[in-house]
Amino acid sequence: MVGLEFVCPTGQGARSSAAKMTSRVPSYLEKDEDEEEEEDEEEMINATEVKMSQIVMPCHSNHRQELSVGQLLKWMDSTACLSAERHAGSPCVTASMDDIHFEHTISVGQVVNIKAKVNRAFNTSMEVGIQVSCEDLFSDRHWRVCHAYATFVTQRTNTGQKVILKPIIPHTQKEQVEYSLAAERRRVRMVHDDIIKDLLSHGSDQQGRCDVHAAEKTRVESVELVLPPHANHQVNTFGGQIMAWMVNVAMIAASRLCQAHPTLRTIDMFTFRGPSQVGDRLLLRAIVNNAFKNSMEVGVRAEAYQEEGSNRHINSAFMTFEVLDNHGKPCTLPRIRPEPLEGERRFQEAIARKKIRLDRKYIISCKQSDIPLSVPWDPTNQVYLSYNNVSALKMLAARNCWRLSSEKDKVHLYTLEQKSMLSFRVQAEVHVPADRAFGLLAELSNRPSWDKHYQSSFQTPVPVQGVPFHPMTVGISSSIMQDKQLNERMD
Repeated sequence: MVGLEFVCPTGQGARSSAAKMTSRVPSYLEKDEDEEEEEDEEEMINATEVKMSQIVMPCHSNHRQELSVGQLLKWMDSTACLSAERHAGSPCVTASMDDIHFEHTISVGQVVNIKAKVNRAFNTSMEVGIQVSCEDLFSDRHWRVCHAYATFVTQRTNTGQKVILKPIIPHTQKEQVEYSLAAERRRVRMVHDDIIKDLLSHGSDQQGRCDVHAAEKTRVESVELVLPPHANHQVNTFGGQIMAWMVNVAMIAASRLCQAHPTLRTIDMFTFRGPSQVGDRLLLRAIVNNAFKNSMEVGVRAEAYQEEGSNRHINSAFMTFEVLDNHGKPCTLPRIRPEPLEGERRFQEAIARKKIRLDRKYIISCKQSDIPLSVPWDPTNQVYLSYNNVSALKMLAARNCWRLSSEKDKVHLYTLEQKSMLSFRVQAEVHVPADRAFGLLAELSNRPSWDKHYQSSFQTPVPVQGVPFHPMTVGISSSIMQDKQLNERMD
């Protein structure tokens, strides 16, 4: 039996409201709707869930008496690793960490609550979801700080055999959504580098460049000796420690440009390319790649070496900083002049990464008045636009408040009303073997075999792999499905 669902939000606030489920809350004192739904599912505890609570002490803070991002990354990586190893039953290492956006800072004396659980296990790797919130003990207030997705891989056994992971079985609606999206996020990780290359090939450029500061003046180089306290229980350099060292040199590079104390806002997705052990020297290099009006991107590269032998590339990361004034508003930053050759490449890549961040923000933002209704599709952004659209629709479909409005010819129509948004979901079931169902869904010409409401389709050719089809359906009833268009892309 295969369930077929189409979910479409409608109305003025439809797109932005559907995306609220992945956006940050307007106020840190306000609970979002997902948290309210989670309360109903609290009784079902995920077996891989690990929680950590830490009170922020002065030794964890920076000059502003706020928790340093490096220390927070250590705690996040440690919690996620424990969750991964609980599921795997064997040692695991951090393979990558997706983009992280830090919504709020945490002050000394407040409590950091971190929750991690495995969303989905693949063959020898798994995705771990991490949620970070802050608690004020004196006012009993709670607010979200950030969330992240980390990929962990299992280490081989002493005999050199791979550890094959058992599958995750989702129980709650939220777990089912995360389970489904984990596969899509994995696909996007694999093509991330290709997306950057595609954007660069279309001639990204930054208008109004003003050559004020030479990027070379922001260059930072630092060496750290890996000691036993920096290692994990597998005697490898702790991934969180490497992240903390990288944040430190990035902060120095950003400070040299703005001549102030910057605030770290986002860390782009980065991947660990190899392990490091006790006794290694870690060479950390950082430089400002590009400076925009209110933000700057700093690139960091970590290499490991012994007293003899060549350097090994361990990790690279890209971090976005802002400088805030006394009112918490971003300040205008000076522009930079990139170095020749490699500096120009980094300059252009920073523009491409900013485009990806902005387009993603447009899709998931809840501030309808500040952004356009949609992001135009083109061959360079189809991958991450597809991911964000699928993510928003799946989160919308997982809502608990859908109501059955009508049923005809074994087709169910559900509606969901939330504030200024009206959404509908069309659901039908096809009783066929799994291989037959795949064949029916993979080829649009087979659609009349299972959808009697299907009328026709026309093809829109584009110069990329895969062809978008626009199917037209006849009305199930004149007031519901007339002139309905569904935009599908068949891979």
